[in-house]
Amino acid sequence: MSETVDLGMPEALSQVPRTEVKQSAKDFKTDQEVRWCPGCGDYAILAGVQSFLPELGLARENIVFISGIGCSSRFPYYMNTYGVHSIHGRAPAIATGLAVSRPDLSVWVITGDGDSLSIGGNHLIHALRRNVNLKILLFNNRIYGLTKGQYSPTSEVGKITKSTPLGSIDNPFNPISLALGAEATFVARTIDSDRKHLVDTLRQAAHHEGTALVEIYQNCNIFNDGAFDPLKDANTRDDELIRLVHGEPIRFGSDGGRGVVRAADGTLEVVDVAAVGADALLVHDATAEDPSVAFALSRLSDPVTLDDTPIGVFRNVARPSYDQQVRAQLDTAAKDGPGDLAALIAGSDTWQVA
Repeated sequence: MSETVDLGMPEALSQVPRTEVKQSAKDFKTDQEVRWCPGCGDYAILAGVQSFLPELGLARENIVFISGIGCSSRFPYYMNTYGVHSIHGRAPAIATGLAVSRPDLSVWVITGDGDSLSIGGNHLIHALRRNVNLKILLFNNRIYGLTKGQYSPTSEVGKITKSTPLGSIDNPFNPISLALGAEATFVARTIDSDRKHLVDTLRQAAHHEGTALVEIYQNCNIFNDGAFDPLKDANTRDDELIRLVHGEPIRFGSDGGRGVVRAADGTLEVVDVAAVGADALLVHDATAEDPSVAFALSRLSDPVTLDDTPIGVFRNVARPSYDQQVRAQLDTAAKDGPGDLAALIAGSDTWQVA
């Protein structure tokens, strides 16, 4: 099943200057040596982004990639666009300022599970709730790779690492649940090794008006190799992956024999289709205003075994972006004429201290 649809050109992208020159993936590659560990999942994500961007037809000088700190944060060096390698966890804040002040730019944030969910946690959730016109790619390898293998905010309970030799006792974040709880308007998950699904998901994110968060399961073959093998192995993936497709019943398994239904207590559960009938299956609605069903879908997966893991777009709803609303307020204020900064500074709400 394909998630590719005719997405048209939304207002956010229509303001970004387009190029008349036909582009290819090569146009988005730099002369910098790509320096990730051989076999790292970041290579696949980089290739996916570089192959997908040409179809947007945007001028490269009007695309910006902003990263924080981590292995994934080298990304801007390898994109032949503008880029900012910023500070730990603060990429969403820096990107917010750029997106609000420059509607002619397509702004992307590259971050990892440590960068975005530890020191950068508050910046991430506030960008999501404000609905800033950003596309946030969260590389989740469930480990700190750059600092050599400590447990991260998404590592499973019991994770043995250099910093948790007896096993982690921290309960991990579920990035999809977190984003939905922050009322993000576009929330999706994909996998580094599934090129078609990755590109389809990026395409939909790029066309979304407002903040789009895409969690990408990404293998760290040095410090957390095989973390997502059940979802990648040809012998197991069809029985573990729940591919969400808007408007279609949620059904999966190598023979299509498993599905998702609403339980008697209102939660969601995985069942054998033969036992309940195909008509009982939940039909996925990514456009539902209430995020509660999308949240319930995000809770289906076992955080350790990864059984019953949904991928695809969980939520895709329309809401005015933060950028639009800020510029509208500025336009309204401008109608009253230019402000007087000196009068504001020396206004009635000031006093002198002897």
